[in-house]
Amino acid sequence: MTDSTDVLNMLKIVYTIYTVSVMLLIAWFAFGVMSPKGKPRIVKPSIFYGYVGVLVTVGVAIHIVTFNKIPWVEIDFKRDHITPDKVVNIVVKDHHFELPQKRIIAQCQEYVLFDVDSKDLTYGFGLFRQNNSMVLQMQVVPGSSNQLMWKFEKNGVYSIRSTEYSGPKGAYIYYENAFEVQGCETNDKYAMRKVQHERS
Repeated sequence: MTDSTDVLNMLKIVYTIYTVSVMLLIAWFAFGVMSPKGKPRIVKPSIFYGYVGVLVTVGVAIHIVTFNKIPWVEIDFKRDHITPDKVVNIVVKDHHFELPQKRIIAQCQEYVLFDVDSKDLTYGFGLFRQNNSMVLQMQVVPGSSNQLMWKFEKNGVYSIRSTEYSGPKGAYIYYENAFEVQGCETNDKYAMRKVQHERS
């Protein structure tokens, strides 16, 4: 499974190029509209609509090519055929997550199902690396089933925090080093700094 940081870095480049292309299209169109009457238009309709067609084709192609690279897509497609190896039941109430233990341990390549139940407000549940980049997140709605399945392929220690606004107290819903993945051949380089510190 592709790492979410790799996907994000790739999409930054792709969408930057795409956005610049769209901005050039707008500038091109504006320049053509402002050209004085009686002078030949710099932007011919056939060229303009051809350019628009290319942008639409490229935009659709980006989504077709990248949808299999988004980490959660494969799991979502196969969800009804996957039995989780580990279920993590979490209750959240009064701006506080009740975790099953202080640090939840998962093994490499396990399918982990996060089942989060809100007793009062709408919260968010997110797993974050040591550099504060997000691995996964979901909205946690009271009275609803809030489940998210993930497969971890790199060692690391992750923090849990709320990713939805639930009032001023929501900013303090943060649990440092609450989830650890062990047994992989490779490390999540963005989630290993504090692991090394704790074990040294």
